[in-house]
Amino acid sequence: MRKIDSKKVKKIIDPNYISVDIQTAFEVIGSLVKEYKNKNGRFPTILILEDGNFLGSLPGHALALAKTPKQLRSYIKKVPTVKYSDGPKKIISTFKRSSYDKLVVLNDDNKVLGIIYSEEILSLIEKETAKNLYAFAGLNQSEELSDTAIRKVKFRHRWLILNLFTAFLAAAVVAMFESTISRMVLLAAYMPVVAGMGGNAATQTLAVMVRGLAINNVNNKLLLKIVYNELIAGFLNGMITAVIIGILALVLGQSILLGLVAGIAVIINLLIAGFFGSVVPVVMYRLGKDPASSATIFITTATDVFGFLAFLGLAQLVF
Repeated sequence: MRKIDSKKVKKIIDPNYISVDIQTAFEVIGSLVKEYKNKNGRFPTILILEDGNFLGSLPGHALALAKTPKQLRSYIKKVPTVKYSDGPKKIISTFKRSSYDKLVVLNDDNKVLGIIYSEEILSLIEKETAKNLYAFAGLNQSEELSDTAIRKVKFRHRWLILNLFTAFLAAAVVAMFESTISRMVLLAAYMPVVAGMGGNAATQTLAVMVRGLAINNVNNKLLLKIVYNELIAGFLNGMITAVIIGILALVLGQSILLGLVAGIAVIINLLIAGFFGSVVPVVMYRLGKDPASSATIFITTATDVFGFLAFLGLAQLVF
């Protein structure tokens, strides 16, 4: 049985509503509405039940228009529901897919426990976004601006050490082409361009994937479509960037051939960025890891390593 985090749910559930059975007399409903309005100073949300089960929400004007329970049923609006045991991601996902400003919370027996209004859900979205931003930077979400230096080191050192090893991997690739670089020192000026473009493109893809995973809408079929679109986008963006690199190489009086090699390498690296940026977060998510914090290092390593391989490998063939 799944453990229920009732404290988080209780904080955003609003118990202020009235619930009535579909067969309740109109006079009784009107009396409940009037009593609620006098007490709270606003019109209540009316939830309609049938045999204790939730049917939907009843707009206030229906009380003036409907004359019988059968007519009343035609005015009932289907409101999305979530379970008391659902976490923030499921609540946010359900809200985003609906066009209503509220969600109804049910227990495991489908009985109404309360309402979550849009204001609380938007606040929840802000908190989840902040948590993802912390994770995206590899920071522990409990870290605060006022934390001591030792506490900050405790939260960050593991990711930095892992990043150190992956940086050495990229450095090893560069060392393989030491003779090529020594023959044409200008290659060193273009290496940050190739690596930086791949890293930035991968970060953009990663941000989109993290947001998609946060609302649980990335399945296997959709992932294939996402990878395809990211590859196409990477190729087109690479073509645009390659043209700019070629023009800059011409304007600066440098080797046009070198600009061409760098441009092709950027195209390849943006394809790599699109693939790894979309696949790695999903893999980490399915392994039970936070894709925002865990995927970043692997993706940037891929764009650095393969970007340098593409650029320096092409340069070795051409020069």
